[in-house]
Amino acid sequence: MGQKYTLVEAGPRIEQFLHKVFELAGFSLSFVVRDGANLHPDFENPDLLVQFSGPDVDLLLSNKAELLLALEQLTSEALGMAPEEHSRVCFDANDHRVLRIQELRMSAQAAAERVKKSHQPFHFSPMNSRERRILHLSLRDETEVRSESVGEGPIRQVVVVPADLKILPEPIRPPRPQPEGPPRSGDRFGDRGRDRRGGFGGDRGRGPRGPGRGDRGPRR
Repeated sequence: MGQKYTLVEAGPRIEQFLHKVFELAGFSLSFVVRDGANLHPDFENPDLLVQFSGPDVDLLLSNKAELLLALEQLTSEALGMAPEEHSRVCFDANDHRVLRIQELRMSAQAAAERVKKSHQPFHFSPMNSRERRILHLSLRDETEVRSESVGEGPIRQVVVVPADLKILPEPIRPPRPQPEGPPRSGDRFGDRGRDRRGGFGGDRGRGPRGPGRGDRGPRR
C-alpha cells in the first residue's frame, strides 16, 4: 500500500483542524505531524503520525485513550478519508500506540492458549478496525486456532476459535443499561426530595398543619 497522504498536502489540513478543535475545547496541547512510514511495520504502517504533548495529554489517554481515538476519527473524517483508509493517519501520545500493540499481541496469544485448552471460542470486546487487525496479525501463524471478526458496527469484535470450527459464534452484545429503580429505603431523600418522615426537604413540621396556620408561626 503506497503512501497517499503526505506532509505537504495533508499536514497543514490536520494542523488547521486540530488547532480549531483545541481552541474551541480549551485543551492545552501541542502536537507535531510527522511521516509515519515504517512506524510499526509488522502491524500498521500509517502515512502520517500525529504526536501529542502538553499538560492535557492525560485527558487524551484516560479511559483507554477514548479521546485520542475520537480525535483521530474526527480528523480522518475532516480529511474526507474513506473508512478503509483511516489507518493511514495515526495519533499517539506518550508511546501509547507501542504499548497498546504490545498489549493486544499478548492478549491475542493468551486467548489462543485458552482456546487450545478449552476448545471453546473466546470473544474480545468490540474494538476499532485497526486494533482488530493487530489481533488478526498476531495470530496469523497459529495452526490450531484462528481469529475471525463477527458482528457489525459498534459491536464488531474479534473471536478466536478452534481452527476446525465450521460455524462462527454470534457476537456478544453488551448488556443494555437498566432503568433506575425506586430509591432504597435507607436513602435520605426519595422521589422529588421526600425525606424519611414523609415530608419534604424544606418542610420540617411535625404532623399535618391545622387550617389557617402559617409555616410555624411565632413562638408564644
